[in-house]
Amino acid sequence: RLIMEISTGKTSRIEVVDSLRGFAIMAILLVHNVDHFFFPEFPTHSPHWLTILDQLSVKIIFTLFSGKTYAIFTMLFGFTFYIQHNNQKKKGKDFGYRFLWRMALLAVFAVLNAAFFPAGDVLMLFVYVSLVLFICRNWPDRAVLVFIIVLLLQPVEWIHFILSRFNPAYQLPDFGAVSLHQQVVENTKNGSFLDFIRVNVTLGQKVSLMWALGSGRFLQAAGLFLLGFYIGRKQFFINTPDNLRFWKRVLIISSVSFILFNIIKKLLLQSDPMAQQTVGLIFDIWYKLALTFVLIASFVLLYEKRFFRKRLSGLRFYGKMSLTNYVSQSIFGALIYFPIGLYLAPYCGRTFSLVIGIAVFSLQMMFSRFWLGKHKQGPLEGIWHKWTWINS
Repeated sequence: RLIMEISTGKTSRIEVVDSLRGFAIMAILLVHNVDHFFFPEFPTHSPHWLTILDQLSVKIIFTLFSGKTYAIFTMLFGFTFYIQHNNQKKKGKDFGYRFLWRMALLAVFAVLNAAFFPAGDVLMLFVYVSLVLFICRNWPDRAVLVFIIVLLLQPVEWIHFILSRFNPAYQLPDFGAVSLHQQVVENTKNGSFLDFIRVNVTLGQKVSLMWALGSGRFLQAAGLFLLGFYIGRKQFFINTPDNLRFWKRVLIISSVSFILFNIIKKLLLQSDPMAQQTVGLIFDIWYKLALTFVLIASFVLLYEKRFFRKRLSGLRFYGKMSLTNYVSQSIFGALIYFPIGLYLAPYCGRTFSLVIGIAVFSLQMMFSRFWLGKHKQGPLEGIWHKWTWINS
């Protein structure tokens, strides 16, 4: 069960957090497979029954997981920072500057991931946005909470919307992500292996960051980082009656919010294009965030049930090796779907790609269990940890 000996000040890993992180990485893997890792090639002709099944697969996977499990992964990044920062604080040390070095190391892993995931890397976004954790690490709880609310309100999009009401000719900034992504796709189709790597780590990274800038992901990631940090401070993942009541309230509120935001989002689709691209984007983000907390609260509450925990606790191994599994799934995806590998994209519909994703997850899960049976950390996690604390 949950492990936290508060009375003695001894902090160990919290099993539900590792399992929740494992669930998030698994779901991200399934979304990326169904979407061919942002590579838009699919079979041109399929039987009618398979076309219907493909449409159903997309609907289910994207509705449940797309944008939601990314948010869980992001929030737990902030939670992990809290654990590391708090452990060092107990020793009278400031983890902040060590954290900046840790993020410089994460940039190296981001380049590795980007090399095999055209325009899809999120780790470099984490590197840039993580500065907010460094800045706010010693802020009081109330200030952190207020800043979280401000960030998640998406003030930039509101400003765009307000300016467009005063000036009908007002245009949103174009960061060029769509046209740049097309260049990356063309290179994926026709470039050599070395071209594939070179373009991905340069232009592909730029596409990913420009898309994040134009879609509100920068502010959302910053807010989620701090939210995970705040949840860590408040110890909401600890198994107590009060915390279980807290997660029940979260489940109710987020369920109602999810329905409300979804209705408003659909109504905004009937508005003018500028409202759709600003306020519509905001409510889409809030709708996904509400569903994210439905997933989190449900997972935490169900994890208290022996039946559920017994069957899903194995995800904790997958979650403990989240960096290794996240980067390796990009490599698997490139080798399976892209011309540099087996080039199965034109032959794999959405449903078959989902089956492939489940197979890759199963292999990664078995490897995670095997590796953690012999080592304390995953391969990339071990390197990251060793170099984080070098000269310490």
